[in-house]
Amino acid sequence: MGYVFPQKAVNCEGQSLGRFDRYILSHLLRVFGFFALVLVGIYWVNRAVILLDRYLSEGQSGGMVLELTLLSIPAIMTIVLPVAGFVAAAYTTNRLHSDSELVVVQATGYSTFRLARPFFTFGLILAGLMLLLGHLIVPMSFNKMSEIEAELAEAISARLLVPGTFQSPTAGVTVYVRDIATDGTLEGLLLTDRREGFRETTYSAHRALLVRHDEGPRLVMFDGMAQTINANTGRLATTVYDNFTVSIGTLVNAPAQRRLDYRALPTLTLLNPSAEVIERSRRSADFLLREAHLRVTEALLSVGAVLVGFAALMLGGFSRFGLWRQILLAVLLVVVVKLTDNAAIDIARQAPENWPAVYLSSIFAMLLNFGLLLLSNGSFGAWLHRRRAA
Repeated sequence: MGYVFPQKAVNCEGQSLGRFDRYILSHLLRVFGFFALVLVGIYWVNRAVILLDRYLSEGQSGGMVLELTLLSIPAIMTIVLPVAGFVAAAYTTNRLHSDSELVVVQATGYSTFRLARPFFTFGLILAGLMLLLGHLIVPMSFNKMSEIEAELAEAISARLLVPGTFQSPTAGVTVYVRDIATDGTLEGLLLTDRREGFRETTYSAHRALLVRHDEGPRLVMFDGMAQTINANTGRLATTVYDNFTVSIGTLVNAPAQRRLDYRALPTLTLLNPSAEVIERSRRSADFLLREAHLRVTEALLSVGAVLVGFAALMLGGFSRFGLWRQILLAVLLVVVVKLTDNAAIDIARQAPENWPAVYLSSIFAMLLNFGLLLLSNGSFGAWLHRRRAA
């Protein structure tokens, strides 16, 4: 019976450890959700303002612009979530310290490495989310954005018709539209074609419509006039019409084939790009391979950011002035990790065949966190004290 009691005690301790992990993890997730929502909202508003100013001024519909702004959220999340994870880890650690919960837990024999377990679990959850975003959701969103932007670039209304301004989509052609109704009707149209040099034709209409056709877009004009003047003879020909159709496919230059956005490519395609993908993206195979591995390093660095937010704040003892020194150190270390990441990316960018260099920052972050946890561990500090005394 004397052996059974300690076994039960161990089981109870293990259950308490699980409850403690869930307690910290729940705090981390709540704080992370709040900061992630705030930061994504700030970035998204800035992005939305840029897109609204760019496309609405060209006469595009608000629904299409709104869809573009929503599709930009996944890419924004890959930038914001590691920062939110670091802030959540630092904020939670500081709160547990200020409430003396860490002091109580450490007094029961918890090592710093043991306390890091829920933070490491949270980092893995964040890394899984980053992998899902980087390998699946973000490429899908960029692919959809490329399709919408291609439609906007090819849309006649985007390149030809801007209400209240004179536009010259190609040499020798000038277009003016007084207004565009909500149903797409062009009101007060004036179109001048001087491409032949010796002859100039001016079309005017009270109303007009842009319609699609298998052989190219058509401009259907109502209640207007066509005036053609021959510069060689000086003769002016005038035609008044109730409705008149003009093929405008040649009035604008055909857009060149758009470059394939490598950000919209699946990771497997980046790892093994075909000759067509290399040609259309105008990127080398090593460049595409580097981008595929960067999607992995983003997830690894998010784990490192979370652990820095915890490990740096565990340095030093109790102070009634709080952990402001440790917080500044944590911010500084995160900046150092990011600078290391930028340097590694620059190395790989200058020579794309050196793509394994992108993992240097992740290795540096893991070694840094291990060193911080080792320094903050009580047994290691006591061992150093004994070594100095000896």
